[in-house]
Order: sequence, then C-alpha cells, then structure tokens
Amino acid sequence: MTYPTIDKSKVSQSFSQAASQYEQHAFIQQKIAEYLVERLDFIKITPNTILDIGCGAGRMSRQLNRRYPDAMVYGLDIAHQMVCESQQNAPKPWLWHAPKLSYLCADAEQLPIADKSMDLVISNLTLQWCDAKTVFAEIARILKPDGVFLFSTLGPDTLSELRQSWAAVDEYSHVNFFLDMHDLGDALYQSGLKNPVMDVDWLNFKYDSVRDIMKGLKAIGAHNITSQRPQGLMGKQKLKDMTAAYETRRTEKGLPVTYEVVYGHALGQVTPSQTTQDGEVTISIDQIKRLQKQAK
Repeated sequence: MTYPTIDKSKVSQSFSQAASQYEQHAFIQQKIAEYLVERLDFIKITPNTILDIGCGAGRMSRQLNRRYPDAMVYGLDIAHQMVCESQQNAPKPWLWHAPKLSYLCADAEQLPIADKSMDLVISNLTLQWCDAKTVFAEIARILKPDGVFLFSTLGPDTLSELRQSWAAVDEYSHVNFFLDMHDLGDALYQSGLKNPVMDVDWLNFKYDSVRDIMKGLKAIGAHNITSQRPQGLMGKQKLKDMTAAYETRRTEKGLPVTYEVVYGHALGQVTPSQTTQDGEVTISIDQIKRLQKQAK
C-alpha cells in the first residue's frame, strides 16, 4: 500500500495561521494531552531534560514544567507562529525564579538535539503530520538509554464519518491519512527503542452541523495536507453533496465525529558501547534498577 505523502511546508503554514486562535479551539487536543500526561503517574522517572515534540501553543510544555520544576523543558514545533505563541504564553520570571522552559522551531524528522541527551520525550497528536519511522529513529538517537518516550497520535478511524461522506462525492483524499496502531508499533520496534507498548482509545463527539465540524478543524490548522488532496477551489455542489451524505448519519444528539487515539510508550535503546564483541549487552546495576522502576 502506498501512503499519501505529507506536505511539510503546508503543515507549517497551516498551523502558523491557526496559532493565535489555537488554544481556544483545540479542546480535543487538550483533552488527549491531559490523558497523556496522566500516564506519567505510572512511570517512575525524575527527568532532568524533557522534549515536547509538536508543542503547539505550549500548553503541555507548561504542564510538564509545573510537574517537573527542576527539569529543563524544551518545546518544539515546525510552525514558527506556534513557537512565538508558546513563548508569549510561557510563565514570566518572578524574582529569582525563571521557569526552565525553552522553545525551538524545527521539524520532528530532523531534531536539532544532541545524541543521548533527553530523559523524557513526549509528543501529543503530532506523529500524524510526520513520517513516523523517521521521527522514531530520531527519538531513538536523542533519548538516553534509560529515558522514556511517550506519545499519542491518531488512528485510521479518526474522522471516518467525514472521510466516508467525501468518498460518496469523489475519489480525492479530503481527510488526512492516519497510520494503524500495528504499523506504528512495528515502526517503533524497528527504531531500536525498547519495550514498546501500544494501546488505543476511541473518543466520540457530536456536532450540530457539518459546517461546525469543518470550521473546528480549520480553526486549529488541521487541514488536509496530503499529496492526494484535490487542487483548486472546492465546488459548491460537491460540498453540498458531501453535507447531504454526512446528514444521513445524524442522530438525536447531532452529527457524530470519531477520534481514534493511539498511545505509545517505549524506553531508550541500548548504546553500541554497551554491546560486547560477542553480542552480549552489558547494563549497569543502577541502570537495571531505573528500568525496573519505569516498567512498574
């Protein structure tokens, strides 16, 4: 199967345009971020360095800063205006206390981060805008051997109602493509990250109209940016036909919108220096203890 490619310049442009209004419309993203951060309750880690990939307007970076005040938190996003928004939203220094927060504008597929330098890498709803294999390889490179990688992304059932309604109109790709949990798990394993664990959840929402659904996606910059998207302006008749197809799904509570949320967790890879000529892996007692604590 050939997967649609992502136009990264369009990703940057789209989210930059939405940056100023992102916080007030991204309630679904914020809810999933809360679920993701709650998972840290079950991971025994006291990080010194944290990277938030796809930080958006910086909400989760600020949560991590409050949770781990002694750690240096780096927020990274491909959209320049999102980084500007994050910097503007960051807590201001107070007396002698300066929040340990810093923001970078960069592509998750080419992280400007030193090898084996991060204790915790976390990413909320960003992988769907990237080549997951490339991002996982980069995370394996920057994560310390006893570090933790935690992420959420969207699965193929996401916006399935909208996708199927457009499919009744034409053969173009009107909704972004989302990888299956099993494909993500395979990519995670192939990256060299250790003990990958995957699970999935479904969130269901109701909207009053198709217009509200489309407006909400546009407000957070979640446009269709695949290579197979239709070019040019969308005809009014096609939009009308798609709306009619979607209306057949209406219930008493409104029009359904499904989000399939995939969660993943893995540990840092073993470094080459820890492998002997016979292929045996040597790990210190302290490192074993840390890995055991993280796995509990």
